[in-house]
Amino acid sequence: MARPLIRAALAALALSAATAPLLAAPAATTVAPAELAGFVDGIVAEQIAAREVAGAVVTVVQNGRVVLNRGYGFADVASGVPVDATRSLFRPGSVSKLITWTALMQQIERGRVDLDADVNRYLDFTIPPFEGKPIRVRDLFTHSVGMSDAPGIITRDPAKLLTFRDWMKRNIPRRLWAPGTEIAYSNYGAALAGYIVAQVSGEEFDPYVERHILGPLKMDSTSFREPLRPALAPRMTKGYRLEKGRFVEQPPELISAIAPAGAATSNGPDMARFIRMLLGKGTLDGQQVLKPESVRFLLADGLSNAPGLPGMAHGFFVFRQQGPRLVGHGGNTADFHSILVLAPDANSGFFISATGGVGSYGARTELADLLVAKLFPDTPMARQPRPADEPQPAGSFRANRRNYDAPVRPEYDATVATAGADALTVTMENKASHWERVGPLLYERVTATGRAGPFERLRFVEGPAGWRLVLGTQPHMAWHQVQP
Repeated sequence: MARPLIRAALAALALSAATAPLLAAPAATTVAPAELAGFVDGIVAEQIAAREVAGAVVTVVQNGRVVLNRGYGFADVASGVPVDATRSLFRPGSVSKLITWTALMQQIERGRVDLDADVNRYLDFTIPPFEGKPIRVRDLFTHSVGMSDAPGIITRDPAKLLTFRDWMKRNIPRRLWAPGTEIAYSNYGAALAGYIVAQVSGEEFDPYVERHILGPLKMDSTSFREPLRPALAPRMTKGYRLEKGRFVEQPPELISAIAPAGAATSNGPDMARFIRMLLGKGTLDGQQVLKPESVRFLLADGLSNAPGLPGMAHGFFVFRQQGPRLVGHGGNTADFHSILVLAPDANSGFFISATGGVGSYGARTELADLLVAKLFPDTPMARQPRPADEPQPAGSFRANRRNYDAPVRPEYDATVATAGADALTVTMENKASHWERVGPLLYERVTATGRAGPFERLRFVEGPAGWRLVLGTQPHMAWHQVQP
């Protein structure tokens, strides 16, 4: 939904002979539940004290079992109601998309949807082609639809809320480049996946998901419906803003106009069941919602904006390629900040959701990073001197994921400056970071994290339109040079 996620521990793809090799990452670590609980308790206690977190839930699956499910802070600050790890509900934002991709895969399994078909085959309205090239279903999975970002997807005013079908037909984003060529995260594209599910199944999206995914998985506390049904509504954690040092409750966010892209409500135990289904190759407690080959497709590499850096799987972000491979998705609404990380080779994963002030967004990311470092420690890459004939691109870079019909906001551009022959300074949102060369046009951020990670990497890619900057933590977008 809102801006991207995780500065999690990342490693490069298997690289060409011309690229610096990645040091072998340690194997995934099994942490005793008591140790893990103490580790997370300490981090979140500090975040509640200093990172504007009002309430949070953290759920960890190791070796296919739930080993941690804990609630922190308050579900209702004013009334003093604490977060209940088994009952309190959160908005996972774009983590909802993983359920949508599951639904679309079910329709592909049934032969109702062809991966390489023009999406218009399944719609009751028309997405205009770009230079004669239609968007394929496959392009939805890799967020490579080549569209402007869709604004206005969340409201708090019920009077301004359109139905899902009406919103989709009235808000087709502008086509900008050929589909299947470059990743730029698209809420509209993900919602289109849910629209196709409704069209080909003959069921509206919300009841379809309940009948074919949530019901079989016994995810009884999860819903895409707005408002929530009466049995769930009292369990909803409040959304907050921090005003003059105090948490101020916000009116509920309404996301149903683009429901498949981020309207879910859920809790820790339900998201653990979803994680366990994926780790179980589509089956949980004897209930199969996907075939094993469908899960393999969802988690397998799809498209990348830069060789040697993680890209998109199919609906899932690739956070790290090895040591072990990490995939998943982050999600941000205005009020809630969430992430789901999956380590299929380690039969493990976790889910986090938090609410509070603006700082709770960073707290979610910080906690995810620390959990990755604890459970899946990483290693840095060896530094390499830059040959004299290798360029060091510099200047201003602008994200390809944005609303192209809105005025340009240069203050959101990234600025790259040389910092010696083998290093760079990158400034984003007035925060500078230092990067050192680890391979051809490949740099690693310098931190004091030692050998556990996380280690962020960036690569420059040269194309017909100039240089692009791609960050390992942002597999869903790229930055184009706008000023040398």
